[in-house]
Amino acid sequence: MGLITETSLRSEIRNKNIDKYVVKPDTKITPSARQYLKDRRIELIVEGLNADDTGGELQTAKTGEKLSDKYVLAGTGCYISEKPEHMTQLYGKMLVYKDHPRIVFRGKIDSLQSQVLTLQLEAAGNKMDKLLKELDEVLQYVRNILKCEVLEEEFPGISLLGLSGEELREQSHNPIKYFNMKHILPHYSMGKAALGLNSLRSSIREAEICAIKAFKKDDGMEREDLIKALNRLSSCAYIMMLKVISGAYR
Repeated sequence: MGLITETSLRSEIRNKNIDKYVVKPDTKITPSARQYLKDRRIELIVEGLNADDTGGELQTAKTGEKLSDKYVLAGTGCYISEKPEHMTQLYGKMLVYKDHPRIVFRGKIDSLQSQVLTLQLEAAGNKMDKLLKELDEVLQYVRNILKCEVLEEEFPGISLLGLSGEELREQSHNPIKYFNMKHILPHYSMGKAALGLNSLRSSIREAEICAIKAFKKDDGMEREDLIKALNRLSSCAYIMMLKVISGAYR
């Protein structure tokens, strides 16, 4: 007997345009996997049966209406013609409440972009061109996290400041070896650039927690690629703090 979880299902059909998913009669499908198919309006077909085994049918359109022109409420299978102000699109025409964990996560990523832009303005005003350039790399990285989450694409290989994911982790854990400095305890005397990067680092950690809340399932964790991308981004922000304090951007 096979087992299909939401995680395995997402990986299997992420880039496929299908409206039916066929399984063998002895296949076990977790509730979250069934819900994923239902939300995507993919019919679950059991070999040898002619009925939908998803446990519920979607609302039938009225004469002259097309379901493709209507919104669908996630988790219910119900259609509506207009999007309520308290709801937003998770993907396509799939609606969720604005406090949905994935929408909260997207908001956190949006806030990260805002912080990076503010830091860039400060760097530009102080003619810190090296820092400005590296912050632009960070900005594109953050935007790519959001793009991959919304489009459900795999996050590409981690690379920031010319360092791989493992190199970022290594340098952030060993500042004496790479920067001739001990681990730092933030202090107001460090200046606006260092403290701005520290604030960014803290916000990245909050975004990582939001990602865990958004993608934690009963049968495992989804989007570990995004969680790792955020973890290494926080390492990057710490490294940039060390570089500011050590004078590497002068």
